[in-house]
Amino acid sequence: MRTVADDLADSIWKFFSSLKLTIFLLIGLAAVSIIGTVIPQKGSPAFEKYLHSVSVAKFHLYYKLDFFDMYHSWWFTALLGLLCMNLIACSLRRLPRDWKSITSPPMVLDEALERSLPFSKPWKTRYGASEMERKVSEFLGREFAAPHVTRVGKEVHLFAQKGRYGRVGVYVLHLSIIIIFIGVIIGSLFGLETYAEIPEGGSITTVVAGPGDRKIELGYTLRCDSFSVSYYETGVPKEFKSVLSIIEKGRTVVDKSEVIVNRPLTYRGVTFYQSGYSTAGPPSFHFSARERATGSVARVTARQGETVSLPNGDSLKPLEFIPEVRPNFPHASGPAVLAELIPRVGEHQTILLLQRYPDFDSQRGGALAFTFDSVDEAWITGLKVVRDPGVIVVWIGCFLLVGGLITAFFLSNRRIWVRIADGRAVMAGNAGRNQAAFKDFLVKLSDNLKELQ
Repeated sequence: MRTVADDLADSIWKFFSSLKLTIFLLIGLAAVSIIGTVIPQKGSPAFEKYLHSVSVAKFHLYYKLDFFDMYHSWWFTALLGLLCMNLIACSLRRLPRDWKSITSPPMVLDEALERSLPFSKPWKTRYGASEMERKVSEFLGREFAAPHVTRVGKEVHLFAQKGRYGRVGVYVLHLSIIIIFIGVIIGSLFGLETYAEIPEGGSITTVVAGPGDRKIELGYTLRCDSFSVSYYETGVPKEFKSVLSIIEKGRTVVDKSEVIVNRPLTYRGVTFYQSGYSTAGPPSFHFSARERATGSVARVTARQGETVSLPNGDSLKPLEFIPEVRPNFPHASGPAVLAELIPRVGEHQTILLLQRYPDFDSQRGGALAFTFDSVDEAWITGLKVVRDPGVIVVWIGCFLLVGGLITAFFLSNRRIWVRIADGRAVMAGNAGRNQAAFKDFLVKLSDNLKELQ
């Protein structure tokens, strides 16, 4: 007699083994992944900029829903956990039937089985049952697979199959997905993903991450020895590179490792990715001012936006630094400064100074001719800091996923039955995939068997 507890258990089992639940969870994960892509996540370079673009109400809503740290939120982890339970339940529901089919396939071709198969072809034979059994056994062993022989009264049944474990592929796929999700959950609960900035020449020993922006000790010192940016001829950044060192217990364990995009530095399970950069302040420019009348040269240093006095009483104010400029003469392409010359008497002038063309300003005329000697830029490197203890589990799941895909899609379970009785023979068969191609194979096989008569 069924009880309320039995009905409740059946309802829970049907819920977790439902295909509708699988579809709902997959759509839900896809939808929230889009949200996590559109909304910058905490610790990314774009996060601070995004905060200034949203309203206070929207910020509080997103904060309460964990949209700024979505992949570590409890509800995203819960979705992954539900999908794992759903896959386990679906697999357990189907596994006993499929395992029985693998280990104990029907070897007798009775009329009920024959009617259920997509291919069946009878023919008459002039040989006796024992002789026909020998010929069919030899033929199937040569053309397909060695058959298993079963005798039921006067009937002889032969059964041969290939790819019997092809049905296991779908369970390997389910297992691999579950293992990948477990790895993701481990990384979400116990991992680290944040963003750190280090001034050129500076160092850090902690990073800020997790709920409440708590400080996490690295256990060593990460130092940025230098930072550099190279540019395309259009002025667009081409490559930015940090040179990092790690000091642990007073000893340099990693010395001047170059880190660029797609070439990170990993130490003690923590990986530092080159993610961004910014300037630590306005650059300083070094100029030479030559008086045309006397030929005397004065060295001048000025920050961007700073006005400095010149030997003749005029002033110079650097306005803008151009990392890469392309004038009409290619040999002068390179860094340039747009500056404002402020004379004691007369109108202000805007002048362009090219570092690789020192004589460019001398063509302008005037009491002074300037050359742009060098620039000092102070940089801050931006590093994405990641520690994922679940990555090994994810890799195991990925390898299983590949194996499951190969098994599921390239190892088809193909079965052939032959029944011999009363001067007649019947061949039937089916395949796990590509029934049309297997049917053509069976037609040729049965035609060749007829030629043995």
